[in-house]
Amino acid sequence: MLQRKQKNISRLGKRISTSVDIIGRYERDAMMPFIEVIIKIADILDISIDYLVGKTNLVLDQATLKRLEDINALAPDAKIYILEHIDMTIRDFKNKTAYSR
Repeated sequence: MLQRKQKNISRLGKRISTSVDIIGRYERDAMMPFIEVIIKIADILDISIDYLVGKTNLVLDQATLKRLEDINALAPDAKIYILEHIDMTIRDFKNKTAYSR
């Protein structure tokens, strides 16, 4: 769990009511936690469950996930409008033509 080390959360076991040995087993893929434990760990580390279980290598914090959920809940036309603007902004940043830092 690289995120645990990067965020310096050395007492993850206590925070999810388990032992350091069990956390080590999770990290070595010697044991798979129950979904309830996965949810707790993801919440503590502020990362998605998909990242935690290796389904993606994209680290999304809860604020970013909330934004995506908000966009997804919009009417189709509004969703397309916002996504087109995001695409334009990404394109401009890649071309270094938007918003100097």
